[in-house]
Amino acid sequence: MSVPGLIIAAPASGTGKTTVMLGLLRALREAGVAVTPFKNGPDYIDPAFHRVASGSASYNLDSWAMDASLLDALAAEAGACDLVLAEGSMGLFDGVARAGASGTGATADLARRYGWPVVLVVDVSGQAQSAAATALGFARLDPSVPFAGVILNRVASPRHERLVRAGMEAAGIPVLGALPRRADLVLPERHLGLVQAVEHPDLDRTIGDYAAFLRDHVDLGALQAAAASKSHRTDTAVVLPIPPAQRIAIAQDAAFSFLYPHLLEGWRRAGAEMLPFSPLADEAPDADADLVWLPGGYPELHAGTIAAAATFLTGLRAHAEHRPVHGECGGYMVLGEALVDKAGETHRMAGLLGLVTSHAQRRMHLGYRQATLRAPVSGLPAGARLTGHEFHYSTIVSQTDAPLADVADAEGNAVPETGSVRGPVTGSFFHLIAAAA
Repeated sequence: MSVPGLIIAAPASGTGKTTVMLGLLRALREAGVAVTPFKNGPDYIDPAFHRVASGSASYNLDSWAMDASLLDALAAEAGACDLVLAEGSMGLFDGVARAGASGTGATADLARRYGWPVVLVVDVSGQAQSAAATALGFARLDPSVPFAGVILNRVASPRHERLVRAGMEAAGIPVLGALPRRADLVLPERHLGLVQAVEHPDLDRTIGDYAAFLRDHVDLGALQAAAASKSHRTDTAVVLPIPPAQRIAIAQDAAFSFLYPHLLEGWRRAGAEMLPFSPLADEAPDADADLVWLPGGYPELHAGTIAAAATFLTGLRAHAEHRPVHGECGGYMVLGEALVDKAGETHRMAGLLGLVTSHAQRRMHLGYRQATLRAPVSGLPAGARLTGHEFHYSTIVSQTDAPLADVADAEGNAVPETGSVRGPVTGSFFHLIAAAA
């Protein structure tokens, strides 16, 4: 692959790299630059924002959950664009202790593999010349990670900017931009990250504001000049993940949206037909579907609406009498007997699995997962080894069905959230990313 690229990374979460990423995508697009976005790691929210900002599909690149061939196949989706911009996750070097098929999941793995230099977004609040020490450490910790320079964020004043720039110049760190502190340029968040793109009433205008801000304070020419890449082997025979069925009814609305773009695209290219429906609009899944798939999302915020969606629930139960239904995380909760919301109110769900979950008893479950299926999930056979992740705050109150899979964390330690199977109905807190090699 010869498309030049950059990685927008940071020393830690919360430094403003998503705002920078979205502003750059839109500003470059408006300047006539064809940009392909990517997102490092298991994040299903940011790619939807990338698509709105750039007009192009955004795929996750995950060096722990994906083997080298899948990584390269997805990276090759950049095609004939002018520039790749990949958004990092957490801190630049943050990954798991044990490497997966092609890395630890850290953003730095992508920089090494594809030769995309790192643009480090540094929050300089509360410091001046000392910020250079942070930047210098990230630039030199691993010489195999190409480094383009920094964008300073949350700059308090012109004097503050001069002092920070002086420190960076003394350390030999290029400054590609300096962003004044702007409290109004913040995307709203909730417990799983950013509020979803589909829930923003005026997202396009908001991203346009980001773009104007970045144009005023970042040297876009210098940024583009810093982009680079290196050749790597691309196996043209590699295909994206195969579909679990031919006709797949997929729940898609504000309560069910957490499904990775590369999975959907792989299923489409393999000839599967996607049949979207909205449980929140009380729509039943297509009666001719081979499989109903309920993705993760925020059903706990809409539990009363889902419990009252008689057409949806009746259609789902009818499908489950003879054909497979699968739920991931939030979808898994909806397949259960009941969901207890944050206020402690119990809502009856589909009753297709003996699962009761509670958000009144909050506990974070987060991390990569390895799963070996004990039972098939439609076209995914028993014994299949899958990689993915788990991220939710719900607690299992009861779980009466047989386990769906043997599940372990990134270091091979067994986790108790095994999922459930009852006849053709399956569910798990596990979010599928790829089939393991």
